[in-house]
Amino acid sequence: VQLQACGGGLVQAGGSLRLSCAASRRTFNEYVMGWFRQAPGKGREFVATIWWSDGTTYYANSVKGRFTISRDSANNTVYLQMVTLKPEDTAVYYCAAAQRKNVVVAARGVMDYWGKGTLVTVSS
Repeated sequence: VQLQACGGGLVQAGGSLRLSCAASRRTFNEYVMGWFRQAPGKGREFVATIWWSDGTTYYANSVKGRFTISRDSANNTVYLQMVTLKPEDTAVYYCAAAQRKNVVVAARGVMDYWGKGTLVTVSS
């Protein structure tokens, strides 16, 4: 499985961005997809996960109510819609996939596949 994330950029605080992650596999019915991030000088942090087949989602408390993870089965793409961005959201964002893990377990970060990150910078 190859994952390609894009959509990062520079945005002012309070602004919005939508990240996309295109996946090479044709079907992900037994997969959970997730977004993680790593801020400068910090460790990797869980953001959100989604169970592909039924759309069940799980979010970090820090982004709950501001970020929305979704998937498009027709295009094998996972999205992360981010609104009301804050400077502390500045990080490299990574998409990832894992087989046969639920959305909560996947949040621990042990995923099977990782894409290259896309940088999100939120200015104050």
